[in-house]
Amino acid sequence: MDVSGPRRLHEVVVAADGGPAAVPGLLDALGDALAGSGPALLPLPADPAAAARLRAAARVEEPVDAGTALVLATSGSTGEAKAVELGGAALTASARATAARLGGHGRWLLALPLEHVAAWQVLVRSAVAGTEPAVVPPGDPGALAEGVAALDDGGAGRRYASLVPTQLARALEVPAATAALARLDAVLLGGAAAPAPLLARAADAGVRVVRTYGSTETSGGCVYDGAPLDGVEVALDDDGRVLLRGPVLATGYRGRPDLAAEAFVQRGGRRWYATSDLGALDAEGRLSVLGRLDDVLVTGGRKVAPLAVERVLADLPGVADALVVGVPDPEWGQRVVALVVPVTGAAAPSLDAVRAAVRARLGAASAPRDVLVVEAVPLRGIGKPDRRAAAGLAAHLLADR
Repeated sequence: MDVSGPRRLHEVVVAADGGPAAVPGLLDALGDALAGSGPALLPLPADPAAAARLRAAARVEEPVDAGTALVLATSGSTGEAKAVELGGAALTASARATAARLGGHGRWLLALPLEHVAAWQVLVRSAVAGTEPAVVPPGDPGALAEGVAALDDGGAGRRYASLVPTQLARALEVPAATAALARLDAVLLGGAAAPAPLLARAADAGVRVVRTYGSTETSGGCVYDGAPLDGVEVALDDDGRVLLRGPVLATGYRGRPDLAAEAFVQRGGRRWYATSDLGALDAEGRLSVLGRLDDVLVTGGRKVAPLAVERVLADLPGVADALVVGVPDPEWGQRVVALVVPVTGAAAPSLDAVRAAVRARLGAASAPRDVLVVEAVPLRGIGKPDRRAAAGLAAHLLADR
C-alpha cells in the first residue's frame, strides 16, 4: 500500500454489535499498519454522533507519526474522550510477551467488541503469529462453542480466548460453552475485577483462566495473574498508585500533550504510565489492584477501597455478586453501602454477618452500614461495574425504606 507523503488515519467502522465485518481484510490492514507500510487505523462506532465525537478527539485531518499503528478512543476516569496513539512496536511487543507467557503463539477466539484494546490485541497476536481468529458475536455466550469448534478445525496448535468477567459468567451457564472453553489452553480475563466465586467456578469446570491487568495506554493487559509480562515493570508511588513501564506503553494522547504529561511521568530517569488505580505489591512483587483512586470512599475521615470490601463479600455464602458504593450521609460524609446479588435459591447474608466479616479483614471503617439485595449490579460497556449508576440505585433504595 502506498503511504508516500504524510501518514493518515484510516477509519474502521465497527459493526453495530461491536464485531468486525471482515477479519481477513482487517488483518491485512492491521499488518500494514504494524509494519508502517500502511495507514494507522482508527476504529469508529457505527453510531454517527459517537463517531463524530471520536473523529474530533482523534484529529483525523492531522498527519500521524511514523510509528503509530492504531488510535483507540478511551474516556479514562474523567469521561473526556481521549485518542490513545499506539505504536506498532508497542503492540507487537505486547503480543510477543503474551505468547512467551502463555507457552507460544496460537489461534485466538475473538469475542470482544472492537471498540476495546483487548479485541485489537487478539488481532495483533493473530497478525504476529500469522493466524486468523475465529469470530463470534460479543454478546452471545452460546456462540462460543461454535467459535472454539472453528479453532479446532484449524488443526494442531495452541488455542486461546480473551473475555471479560461478565462473558465468562454467562458462558458458565451454558454447558456447551463451558465445555468449549475448557478445551482452550488459556482464557485471558480482564476489563474488570473477577469475583473469586467466578474464578472458582471456572476452575471447577476446567477452564484455565489467566487474570490480566492493563489499559489502552499499555497496549492492553501487561500484568498476568499479578506478575508483569517480560519487559514490563510495576511500581507504586507514594500514594499507592500503580505505575507501569516497558515497551508496551502508548506514545501518548493524540493532540493532547498536556494530558500525556500528566499520565506518562518520569521516575528515576525512565518513562512510566501512572494509572488511576491503587495497588499493593507482595514480597514476591506480585500486584494486587485495590480499586480506582477515584472510587475510594471517605467515611468518617477514613478511606475505604470498595474493591477490597467486594472481595470479602464475594467469599461469603450466598453471594453471587456484590458492588460497594458511597451514598451521601450528613454524619459520615459517605455511607458505605453494599449491593448484593444472592445466589439463586439462597438468602443473602445479613447485615451483621457482612459487617463482621469485613471488620475482621479490613477494619471497622470498611464495614458497610447497609446491605441492599438486588437482582443485578449495574454494568456499562463490556461488563465493567457502573458505580455511578449503582450509587444512584443505592440512594433510591435507601430513600424508599
